[in-house]
Amino acid sequence: MPSTVQEALRRASLQLQAAGLQQPRREAEALLCAMLKRPLAWIYAHGEYVLSAAEETLFGAWVRRRARHEPYAYITGEREFMGLSFLVTRDVLIPRPETEILVETAVALLKEKAEPRILEIGVGSGAVAVSLAVFLPTATVVGVELSAAALEVAGQNARRHQVNERLSFLHGDLYAPVAGRYFDLVVSNPPYIPSVQLPQLAETVKNYEPMLALDGGADGLHFYRRLNGELSQLATPPPFFLLEVGQGQAEPVARLCRQAGFKQIEKIPDLAGIERVILARLEPQ
Repeated sequence: MPSTVQEALRRASLQLQAAGLQQPRREAEALLCAMLKRPLAWIYAHGEYVLSAAEETLFGAWVRRRARHEPYAYITGEREFMGLSFLVTRDVLIPRPETEILVETAVALLKEKAEPRILEIGVGSGAVAVSLAVFLPTATVVGVELSAAALEVAGQNARRHQVNERLSFLHGDLYAPVAGRYFDLVVSNPPYIPSVQLPQLAETVKNYEPMLALDGGADGLHFYRRLNGELSQLATPPPFFLLEVGQGQAEPVARLCRQAGFKQIEKIPDLAGIERVILARLEPQ
């Protein structure tokens, strides 16, 4: 017999509670809202709504996936970032709220500049590159990504937000695909988890998110060394260099930026007070 919204939520909550999720009712509600494409207020007001066979089957599958601690964003295929909705798959890292600092800082730096040229290294889902193109409507953005599967997702997101004419994605390693070109800003959120810490990550991360986007080498600084050390491949170093960093990495990354010739370094904290973004300027302000 088909289930009502109330019955489906009750069963899903019990299933998620048994799986050890901390807020099973809230999780069940979020999944049902996403599946029905309805707000929570509608769910509360329509407890007697009877799910179709297809809806019940899909909701059951989603609940089972969440019970295995698969991230919500991979189940629904969507993640919000900078107020925009992005397609996500298991080929890309799920965009984090703290990464919005990269976009906000870049927009503040370049909003008065006519036709800024921006390079992102490691685009993943395209959340940063697409957001920059949306919020800087005269900007030209280039993104470089090693994963062909991630590039496909990023391309879909560029088309979704109708910025694909000003945004191009290139397949390759760091600066190689853009050697000899000039950019006003280079931005990157590279892999920065030390390899030894990967097994200690939460189940939702280590069992589902791509290791290529997480593994920062022995000390977590491998890609920061390369990002700074290989800047000579560009026409000139960029006036602005923006990097997201892990907890405790701000000073080591700042040193690498100084060694690369950047004269002024700013460490920008996230909402938890953790130094999360390095802004390196080629010339003092």
